[in-house]
Amino acid sequence: VQLQASGGGLVQPGGSLRLSCVASGIVLNFYSIGWFRQAPGKAREFVSGIDWSGKNTYYPDSMKGRFAVPRDNAKSTVYLQIDSLKPEDAATYFCASATAGRMVGSATAGSIYTYAYWGQGTLVTVSS
Repeated sequence: VQLQASGGGLVQPGGSLRLSCVASGIVLNFYSIGWFRQAPGKAREFVSGIDWSGKNTYYPDSMKGRFAVPRDNAKSTVYLQIDSLKPEDAATYFCASATAGRMVGSATAGSIYTYAYWGQGTLVTVSS
């Protein structure tokens, strides 16, 4: 199983960015995907999750409205759309996969222990 996160870069405050997580070695239809981020010196933080069916998405309250996590199973890809970027959004963003059935509700979506495989991360810098 491999998860390849990409799309990070330098963005100005207020801008938008779309990250991609491409999965290989699995049939993405049967997996839930979570996005986490980690800034230097800080703990890994849950950003968003989408379950295997695509019907349920999860976000921390602080991120509702600016983050979206669409998936395209035909492309084995889950995206993280971030709008109105703020300097505090700067971090390395990771995607992770969980087998169907492990993501049941926001508590499991936000737990790192739900996920079996992690991508290598993509760096997002927010600066003018």
